[in-house]
Amino acid sequence: MTDRLITHLRHVDLAVPDLARQQDFYTGAWGLTIEHTDTGIAFLAAEGSPEQYVVRLRQAADKRIDLIAFGAATPADVDTLAARLATAGVQLVREPGVLDTPGGGYGFRFFDNEGRTVEVSAEVAIRTHRTVEAGESIPVRLSHVVINSADPEGTRVFYERHLGFRLSDTLMHPRMGEMMWFLRINSWHHSMAIARGPHPSLHHASFELRGIDEYMRGTGRLLRAGVEKIWGPGRHLAGNNTFSYFLDPHGNTVEYTTDLEQIDEDTWHPHLYDFTRPEVSDQWGTANAMNEFVASRSFNDVDKGLFVAPPV
Repeated sequence: MTDRLITHLRHVDLAVPDLARQQDFYTGAWGLTIEHTDTGIAFLAAEGSPEQYVVRLRQAADKRIDLIAFGAATPADVDTLAARLATAGVQLVREPGVLDTPGGGYGFRFFDNEGRTVEVSAEVAIRTHRTVEAGESIPVRLSHVVINSADPEGTRVFYERHLGFRLSDTLMHPRMGEMMWFLRINSWHHSMAIARGPHPSLHHASFELRGIDEYMRGTGRLLRAGVEKIWGPGRHLAGNNTFSYFLDPHGNTVEYTTDLEQIDEDTWHPHLYDFTRPEVSDQWGTANAMNEFVASRSFNDVDKGLFVAPPV
């Protein structure tokens, strides 16, 4: 495992066939704010986040993950990480340099082991943001991103070996084996998780709300608006966070959450949880039952056009 040069999750970028419809959902029902726009692109911010944007939407023929972006502390760390990846045989998409996205900064892009594009950047301008008030049922920040992987063991190794992620917990099934790995890059229990799936795709993107009351208000507001809920509300055991999973207009799973655990990295030992135990999936017992049908809703469509990267 390399030493940790990545500091946090910045944003997730999605390609969608109907930009206007998707933008209306995320800025209306979901509660994000349009921060910047360009031809065929919308950059959406969370009111409580200093990040320039937490979601980028791009008009495209097919839906897919365009990019997952992480932060680094300094341009020197960006250069160091890019050099390490190149030496290890990871294909760079863009060499380190000045970024032309909102907030600027200095960064580079590369393909992970399954062909996803990942960006690491530093010195992106801080966005003017505010404290989300009590009762406001809007996202404070992007909490975490979960990806489906046809090679989850290889994907876990890639992010641990090359990017310094560490394992927090694992979910397993008595017959199917290990099924989901929660990875951290800072003291949050996870900024990324990897789910065993039939193909590479987005499993879900999760947005943190201010607290339990705001989380429940947001869940109820979406239900009243007729947004399709697939699972929740409840509280997971791994990460101890609450969950309400909904589908956006293009069938991507998005989550409202709060209370994600922050851990003491010096004393933490990863758990192996059997998610067939009801209290593992939902400590409260309030969510609809997790079954194969519910799980399949987050398999998503296969990400088309991904670069097929060599093993590294």
